[in-house]
Parts: sequence; C-alpha cells; structure tokens
Amino acid sequence: MPLTVADVLAMPNLELRLLAGRDGLTNQVRWAHVTELADPVPWLRGGELVMTVGLGLSADPGEQVAYVGRLAQAGCAGLAFALDERLSAVPPAVLEEADRRAFPVLEVTGTTPFIAVAEAVAQWHADERIRGERRTVAAQEAMARAAVRGGAPGILGALAAHTGGETLLLDPRGRMRAARPDLDRDWHATAIAAVAGGTADRRRAIAIDQGEWVLSLQSLGFSGPPRGWLALWCRGPLEWHVRMLANQAACLLAIELIGAHRTRARAHAQRAALLASVLDADPASRASAAERLAAVCPVVAPPYEVMVVRARDGAHAALADAALDALADVLGDPATEELTFVCPRPDGLVLVVPESSPRHGPALYDRIAAVAGREVAAGACRASGLAEIATAVTHAAAIAARGRGYGHVDDLEPWALLRDALDPAGASRFAEAVLQPLREHDAQHGTALVSTVHTFLDCGQNLERAARRLRIHRNTLRGRLRTAERVSGRSLDDPRHRLELWLALSLGELVPPGRQG
Repeated sequence: MPLTVADVLAMPNLELRLLAGRDGLTNQVRWAHVTELADPVPWLRGGELVMTVGLGLSADPGEQVAYVGRLAQAGCAGLAFALDERLSAVPPAVLEEADRRAFPVLEVTGTTPFIAVAEAVAQWHADERIRGERRTVAAQEAMARAAVRGGAPGILGALAAHTGGETLLLDPRGRMRAARPDLDRDWHATAIAAVAGGTADRRRAIAIDQGEWVLSLQSLGFSGPPRGWLALWCRGPLEWHVRMLANQAACLLAIELIGAHRTRARAHAQRAALLASVLDADPASRASAAERLAAVCPVVAPPYEVMVVRARDGAHAALADAALDALADVLGDPATEELTFVCPRPDGLVLVVPESSPRHGPALYDRIAAVAGREVAAGACRASGLAEIATAVTHAAAIAARGRGYGHVDDLEPWALLRDALDPAGASRFAEAVLQPLREHDAQHGTALVSTVHTFLDCGQNLERAARRLRIHRNTLRGRLRTAERVSGRSLDDPRHRLELWLALSLGELVPPGRQG
C-alpha cells in the first residue's frame, strides 16, 4: 500500500495544513526532502515531498509559477513550506499554480521541524516494509498449503488472491493449461503470443507494460528447457513483494510439474514392461500377446504411429524423460498421452502414439532433440493394430539406424510399395498354402522344420552359419532340410521353390505393416 500526501497530513504528532492542490492528495510520497535550491529538479528522482523555507523561491510571480511547474513535472508528491520571518505567507501565484496542477502545497506549522516530517515518512516506509514482509510470508504459506491441497490450480488461485491480479499456466509451447480466475481472456492472448512467438526468454522473467497493468511472464523449471510458463496480470508497477510471490509460485509450479513428470514416468515404465512382452514374443505368438496386452492395459484406438528414436551417442535410455515431456507438449491432451507407450529398447526408444494427419512424428522428433539437448535420429512406421507393433519397430529402427534425422517407412522404404500392392488376405492364403505341410508336420511330430528352413534361408543357404545359429550339428541340419523338402514338396536347390518358401516365411516381417484398407 503506497504512502500518499493525505496519509502524511493525517500522521499524528505532525502539525501540517493543506494550503492548495487538494486534487493531488493521492500523490504517492516516496521520501521527504529539504532543499533551498531555486531549481532542485536535477537532484530529485520523483515521489519527494519537497520541504523549504523559501530561500530559493524568487519574488517574481512568473518565476514562482515556473518553480511549482518544475516540481510537478519532475513527479514530486508535493511542496511544504515552513513560514517564518523570511516567508510569512505562501505567495498567491504558488497557490494558484498548485491548484491548477493538482499539486499539493502544505504548511508545516507549530513546532514541527522538517526532520520530524522526514523521520515520520522514513518510519512509515520502514514499517510498511515489515508489514509487507509479514503479508508476503502469510501469502507464501498460503501458496504452500494450496500446492499441497490443490496442485497447480491451487497455487495459481493463491497467487491471484494475494496480488489482486489474475494468473495463467502455459505449457512450453504457449498452450493454456489453467487460469485463476477464469475471467479476462484479452490478456491471456497477449501472454500466449509472447510465449509462442518467442518474446519470452527461455530462462528468465519478463514484464510487459500494458498501461496501468503489467503482464509478468516467468519460465518454470530448474534446468534445461522450460517445463511451462507462469503469467501474472496485475496493476503496475510490480512491487517487490509481488515479484517475490511470483518467484515462489514459479518454484512451486516447477516442483508440481516435476512431480507430475515423475508420476507419469512410473506409469509409463509399467506400460513399457507390458509392451515389451509383445515386442519380445515370437511371430507366431504376437497376436495372443497383443490380446493379453489389450486386456490389461488401456490403449488408444488403432492405427498407431510407431517411432524408434536413437541417440547419436548411444544413450537411448536417457531419451525417455525427454520423450515424456515431448509427448505432453506435442499431443496437448493429457488423457491421450497417458494411453501412449514409451519403451526403452536396445536399438532405440520406442514410442507408440495415435496416428494423425499430419503425423506427430516430426514434431516429436524436434521436441525430443530440444529437451534432451543431444543429436538424435528417428524412424517411424504405421501399425494397424497391437500385433503389428513389433514388425513396425523393426522397420522404424532400420530407418533410425541410418542416423539422418526423422524418416517414415512410407517415404523411404521400397518395401512399402510392395505392401500397398498386396492384398493382405491373398498374402495370408499364399503363406498358408506354402507352409501348411511343414506346420502340420511340426505339430504332429514335435519338429522344427519351419524355423529350420527360415534360418537356413536367412543365412544365405550357408550350412555352417545356419547350424551355429540353430545350435545343432551340420549333419542334423542336413537331415532336417531333407525332411522339409520331402514334406513341402519343394527343393531348396530350385530358385523358384526357395523364393516361395522365403516369401511365405518372411513377408510378414520384410513388408512394413499398416496397410490402408
């Protein structure tokens, strides 16, 4: 609360009387200062109650008018005269100019010395400082209680109540997350534009004057890019206690956001463990693993955009925290973000997000790189269901391993062209026709002809290498392959037969998933 000329007039033990300038009684008094200079303005800063016995006051009425005008234009609060033999009455020209300018002129009467007025003003400011500190401490305690009871909205409400203003919480990209009270949207647009347009600096607070009001913007977080922004709209200028309360609110909000981040991280770690069961399942059991995942873990509706993000320095696990912040920023919907997957894997960080147009991938890639503060590469692939996620990860990881920014399988892999040319039902019938004899033999006799042929072809028909991978003797492998040729009716020496077997065995993994329609 500022000290006004009216407050000084009402102070006990001071004998002061108003002579002119009644309309200026609300002028704020910052200091009481004695000067006898004819022009003290170069030594004043504004807000002073100037006290004089009139030694510097000219006898010329025009100069007297100019004297009052200079003090008023310099922002002084008022002028006080002590009348004695030198000046028995305040000149009429001074009083008339004071009334015209709404500039209070006082008389220091009785036994009140100038020093008593100066001390009274100084003591009031000292006491006000103590009162302000007490109010600030009470407000800080209220904000701390609000943080425990109401989280971020409670903090915003307490700050608004104790500053007489309005508050707003923005995410790192300038989108509104909460406001207290929810009244005036005009200034909200100014705050959002300042953050989204880059006016607000990453690691500092700024104040934007808006006439009688001030918009204060402060970044949230203790290191790295901001986790959000606190906007405070209140009457200016910003007092010290308002800045202090805004700083504490920013700290409490940062702690709240960090706590929410850690809670989300724990929830996503549990979801990642469930997704890993699908990614680690063999191709034959992925469908059943996906069904189990859907039964115990809520997910967004397919189709999905599956991303694999790799750090150039190999620290893929360190990207998880950055990815959580990036998901919250890019998706902009906490409910949707909670249903996504963030799963660290040896070949990169896997993200499964809802497919959108345009794709989320490029924005996620940019935001993860910015938050993590390191060079990353990312690949993406479409999956039309949970059972296709493992295959999509394989293709996305191959794109990310190239180490050239962000790329999507549909834009880069020739196999995507083959996928779009194939009829899924027809491809399934082809694979069934080629592999059915081998699968039935394996089921009846407990053999592993399908996996044996698959490994042999994947190893480029190299007998020694395939035997090592299968961990069997090469003669055992020869025997299995002869049985496979007899059961399937296809010779592994015939290029056409090898192609049929290889396509039937590999089409599901070589061709990217997510075919439209």
